[in-house]
This record gives sequence, structure tokens and C-alpha cells, in this order.
Amino acid sequence: MKTLTKGIVMKLLLFILTFGLAMVARAAQPDIILADFEGPDYGAWKATGTAFGTGPAQGTLPNQMEVSGFAGHGLVNSYLGGDKATGTLTSPEFKIERKFIAFLIGGGGFPTKTCMNLLVDGKVVRTATGPNTEPGGSEELALASWKVDDLAGKTAQIQIVDDATGGWGHILVDQIVLADQVMVAPTEPEQLYAERYRPQFHFSPMKNWTNDPNGMVYYQGEYHLFFQHNPSGINWGNMTWGHAVSPDMFHWKQLEHAIYPDKLGTIFSGSAVIDEDNTAGFQTGTEKVMVCIYTSAGGTSPESKGQPFTQSIAYSNDRGRTWTKYEKNPVLAHVAGSNRDPKVFWHVPSKQWVMALFLDGNTYALFASPDLKQWNKLCDVPVPGGSECPDFFELPVDGDAANTKWVFWSANNTYLLGTFDGKTFQKEAGPLPTHYGKNRYASQSFSHVPSADGRRIQIGWMAGGKYPHMPFNQQMSLPVSLTLRSFPEGIRLCTLPVKEVEALYAGEKFAWQGDLPAGENPLAKVSGDLFDITLAFEPGSAKEVGLNIRGTPIRYDVQARKLQCLGSSAPVDLTAGSLKLRVLVDRSTIEIFAADGRVNMAYCFLPPADNKGLALFAEGGAAKVQDLEVHQLKSTWPVDAK
Repeated sequence: MKTLTKGIVMKLLLFILTFGLAMVARAAQPDIILADFEGPDYGAWKATGTAFGTGPAQGTLPNQMEVSGFAGHGLVNSYLGGDKATGTLTSPEFKIERKFIAFLIGGGGFPTKTCMNLLVDGKVVRTATGPNTEPGGSEELALASWKVDDLAGKTAQIQIVDDATGGWGHILVDQIVLADQVMVAPTEPEQLYAERYRPQFHFSPMKNWTNDPNGMVYYQGEYHLFFQHNPSGINWGNMTWGHAVSPDMFHWKQLEHAIYPDKLGTIFSGSAVIDEDNTAGFQTGTEKVMVCIYTSAGGTSPESKGQPFTQSIAYSNDRGRTWTKYEKNPVLAHVAGSNRDPKVFWHVPSKQWVMALFLDGNTYALFASPDLKQWNKLCDVPVPGGSECPDFFELPVDGDAANTKWVFWSANNTYLLGTFDGKTFQKEAGPLPTHYGKNRYASQSFSHVPSADGRRIQIGWMAGGKYPHMPFNQQMSLPVSLTLRSFPEGIRLCTLPVKEVEALYAGEKFAWQGDLPAGENPLAKVSGDLFDITLAFEPGSAKEVGLNIRGTPIRYDVQARKLQCLGSSAPVDLTAGSLKLRVLVDRSTIEIFAADGRVNMAYCFLPPADNKGLALFAEGGAAKVQDLEVHQLKSTWPVDAK
């Protein structure tokens, strides 16, 4: 153990002040610094390969984005020679004699590939990674810790691993400390929903893992959002239906969990309906019955071992506050494969409930029921390239109620267009894409939106986001309104943010029009982290025109007619020589809508804490900006989450 020199003491103070460690003066035992990486070499640590070099880096390495968040001057940085370099860095043996191991970590987020492991008897007993797996991101280190009191007295080693050669194929580590009272400062109730990466107008649960939106239904002034949730862990597992309600799809109140696992399985995705005519006979009071239809995922828990995937129902007579499972579940026995994710609605012309269900591979099917309890198969619906989580709904074309098409939707944002007569879906077009970004999946639309409203409103899971050191994991997308519009190539689905987002506008809008020469930035004085941006421009002589969002560029390649962001692109033609973009920015998300909703691109990102700027740019020539409006948005938190 190193002597606590003045320099090390100062470094510890910086570490505490910068990252909010809770250090209790009355702690019985002092902290033990395992490594601060301030020396000219690694000392007794052993390096293999070339990624770690012969000693600590002094910050940012050549061709690397700026590294920040480390303490002092030195740190472990395996970017030496770029992402293609690999290797390991292993500590000498030490005895675990405190309750926690705290450290700073950043870089790549690939388990087993870019990670720091705690080894006991040569086996990995704890592991951590950086936050980044996609283009963009930040080279900032953040505080993390392992609780190790169960390993007290054991001999251990720390091994830092770089076994990745692609993008973000490196790891950053600093300031490894053994301590009894060192941990992330506890979050006070009033600080919940104010965390650094917490979305401020997208839904996220108070804590733990979430994925697919489920059971989306409107009733008596409330939008109900159920969601796949792990009540007891930050990662996927133990699937349970969480539940939240909102008057406007932005201000959400999280309720008690609705449906818990049972002997039939954990609770996978599904939908919800209002049984207006009490066809199932569940109604006991004056409230209409809310019925959830979900997959009982047999074999996904010890209690359900040997059970297949089947479909079950639960009902509520008190506006979704308490739930009763149907005593004769399942209502639809196993059909094929891992059949799952029932989407149910009332089909008025045929006077029956209709269920769209994923079967296996690329095949879905439609089923019908008079009472939600007994189901018979109508037809198969192949969706080439489709998978999971269907949705099925009717929309007018160009707003003409006399001309409608049915949309059959799959989880990967592709859809079919066709007709449905209550028995058979006949495909007329598709599969067609709607989304060209990287972080939208398993979208579902609300049932029972009043006919006076008339919108088909959809929310998806922003799958794959990274939220380092947050109490929650994953979030929902912005609610969008879906329409069918005619184009020269045919009828296509368009998506735009719901109008309710405009109620979040704060302060004066920034507006600008005019010629945009290369090198100028009309947004130089605008900063923040929550935005609704509308931009319409003619490219003029520019080769590229775009926005830079807190260091992340959105580019339109004029010659290629492609919109690009964070490693993916979408084909977008000009309309009458111009392009219209709308960009919604939250603390950890960017959602782009181009050409009046014809193209949608959703991304999760981790912007640097010190970059809250915006830029509008033209490259290779001058563009003409017809309209630029920037609205800053208010947070929808805090709310009473209980």
C-alpha cells in the first residue's frame, strides 16, 4: 500500500468532490488505495499485449476524443495505437478487507471484451465496463463500485481487459480504492428523475430494467402504459408488468406493478382493451372492465419449468389499480414455437375481438373471440423479415375516412398494408420500413383513444441505450401520431411527434432565417439539453447541411440524398427543392423526423456533460435556411412515482 503523500491526499479530495462519494468521518478503518496510476510505470501490475503500453497514460492519446473525468494526471487508457490494439493489465494479489471496491471507468461497453474484472481463485466474481458501444458517446470516466463484503478475507486480483478491435474497442480505468464507506452518494427522493442521463420528457421507470411497452390503452382521461419490467434488477429478467398513467403521455405517474409471474411463466408482452359491453362477464361495478392480454412465458422461471408459451388474461374493475388473473388461464394454448405478444382489439364490423399474435420465425397469425376467453384461428400473416410484437390497426389514407387501409406492424419497425374483412388479412404492399435509426423497437399503439380525437398514437422501446450508473435501465420513445399518406411510389406510413409536446415549451423560442455560408453557426449562443428543433432549408451550393447536437452531428448529404446520424442513414429526397427536419432532444436521446414524418430516426446517446451547445452548419458551399425554430423544453419530472 502506498504512503498517503500530500499529492495522493489532494487527489482523493478531488475524487470525492468531483464524483460525490459519501465518506463518513467516523469510519473505523481508513481507505486503501489499490491503484492511482500516477507513477511512470504500472509497478507490480503485469501487462500483456500492446494496448496498455508500459505505463499509465497522461490523459488523451493520439487520435482519441478528449478523455475527462479521471483523477490526477495518470490513468489506464488502452487506446494506445488505436482500437485495434489488445491486451490485459493484471494487479498483484491483494486481500479484500473493506466492504466496497470503488473506481472510475469509461471507454467501451462490451462485456468480456472491454471490461475490468475482479478475480478470486482465478474466476471472475465481479465485472464492469464502460458505457459506449455505438458511434458518438464520450470518453468521460464515471464512478462505479462493487459491494464485496461477501468476499471479505479472500485473496483477489483485478484484471483490466481489452480484447476488442472495433469501434470503442478500448477501456479507461483510474483510482481503484478499497473502502468501508465509499459508495455513490444516496439519491434523495427529491433528486429522483434529475439524474444526469435520466430522460426528462420520455418515460423511464423509477428504477431497474424496462423494455417493451405493453397494454397501451386510454380510459377516462388517462393513458395507461404497461411495460416489461424487472422489479428486482437493473438487467433483463423476472419479467413483470410495470404500470404508469398520464393525462398527456408526458407527465407519467408510476403505479404498483400490475401482473406478476406465476406457475404458467413470467409475464411477457401483450396488450389491453376496455371491454365496453362486458363480453367477458368480469364487470362488477360501474366502471368498464380493463382487460390485459399477455404471454405466459413458460419455462422462463423455476416455477414454470416445463410449461410452454401460452396467452393469458387479467382484469381490473377499478381503472387499472388492482388486477385479478382469470382463473382458467391460459385462454389460448400453445400454438407454435415461442408464440407471444398478443395485440387485441374489437373489430366493429364483425363484432368480435381480434388478436394478432407472433408465432415463430417470420410468421404471425390472427385469432378471433366473442368474449376474450375462447379463441379460434382466422389466418396466418407472413411478414418477411419481421419478428415479435405485432400491432394491427386501420387508418384513413390522406385523411379520407372512406378510403382506409390496414397496417400490420412488426417489432423491427416494418409493416404491411392491406385489407381485412374480419376473417382474412390480404397484403397489398410491404414489408415497408419506417425507422432508420438504431434505438426503436417493439412499438405499440394505444387502444380506445376517443373517436373525437381520432389519432393512432404509438410509443416504442428505445432499445439498446446505455445509462451508466443510473438507477434505471432503458426508456420509452416519444409518443408519435401515425398517418397514411399517398406518394408517387405508393401509400406510406408517416410518424410525427404528438401535439402535446408543445405544452412543454419553455421561454422564448429562437427563430432565424437567411443564407447560411460555410463556417457560420446561427445557434452559437443557444445551449441546453432539452430541445424541439424545426429546420427547413434549401441546400443551395452546400455539399452537406446539418445540425450538431451537443457534439453529435446530424448531416444531410446533398448529392447522395441521405440523412446521417450516429452511424446509420436514411434515404430522403428533397421536396420542391427543400428539406424539412424536426429534431427532439432529451438528455440521452435524439429523435429525428424528416420530410414531414416520412422518415423517423431514433438514437440513444451519451453527450459530454460540458457540451450543451447546438450548431447549424453548411459545408462545401452556402445553404438557404427557410425556417429555423428552437424551443427549449421543460422537464416533466418530478412526479409522485408512487
